[in-house]
Amino acid sequence: MRAFIFPGQGSQSVGMGKALAEASAVARAVFQEVDDALGQHLFRLMCDGPEDQLQLTENAQPAIMANAIATLRVLEEEGGVRLADKADYVAGHSLGEYSALCAAGAIDLATTAKLLKLRGQAMQAAVPVGVGAMAALLGADVDKARAIAEAAAEGEVCTVANDNDPSQVVISGHRGAIERAIALAKEMGAKRAVLLPVSAPFHCPLMQPAGDAMEKALAEARIDAPLVPLFANVTAAAVGDPDTIRRLLVEQVTGMVRWRESVLALQAAGVERFVEFGGKVLTPMVKRIAGDVEAVSVVTMDDVEALVKVL
Repeated sequence: MRAFIFPGQGSQSVGMGKALAEASAVARAVFQEVDDALGQHLFRLMCDGPEDQLQLTENAQPAIMANAIATLRVLEEEGGVRLADKADYVAGHSLGEYSALCAAGAIDLATTAKLLKLRGQAMQAAVPVGVGAMAALLGADVDKARAIAEAAAEGEVCTVANDNDPSQVVISGHRGAIERAIALAKEMGAKRAVLLPVSAPFHCPLMQPAGDAMEKALAEARIDAPLVPLFANVTAAAVGDPDTIRRLLVEQVTGMVRWRESVLALQAAGVERFVEFGGKVLTPMVKRIAGDVEAVSVVTMDDVEALVKVL
């Protein structure tokens, strides 16, 4: 059994998608459709930068999705490989959940791009710059990370945001609390703690205004049943009902990304092969979590051609 998976924020870089677009009219059509939906030259920004503009959450989120979907569409339309025939499940990390739903036909490409643009804007606006922060705790499991976060909170928000893999957990909240957590991390058993270069404290209660904005937008968006079930971030369980998907996407804004648990649940459901589209971020995580599974990244035209031969 096979899962198609889609990366989240942090996988963006200037030049992303450029070679694929040069090699494929299918990829160019995806990037053009996203540009048209957003009314901006996002693909030009992806190709040429400047990097500080691409790193803005409102640009990075639709850019990462567009790159992933372009890669998948090339596989489908030029490789003759259909997701519905070759994937048993889809999953995505944070914003990658939207890519997964688009890939599985639950949300159309233009709507997905608009939702992610809004999601990025709403997340950025939810907390004034400098008030929040995030940190990666390396060499700490989720229980250790929770203990560190609780010890550092002191009445402020400090919670686990991403349970990425057994050796990397991300915490999020008020900047003061995150800085206290970094100071505490080593003596409480983490190998080290690193402040992340992000513009807002994602996946914590401070994001509630963004959750409210997404609830309104998602209520008006058309969501169909996906071609294959989605393993959702906030439940680490399979879902296919559109209304449940809508609710979980709202909860995801303030809730923890349970990626480690999702991969283990996919493995327990029989998945032995993971294919990451548009990035090389999740593949190493999957290998650290699930050990003996196959995991490959598909980013370039060569990657697509290699995948076609083994699917």
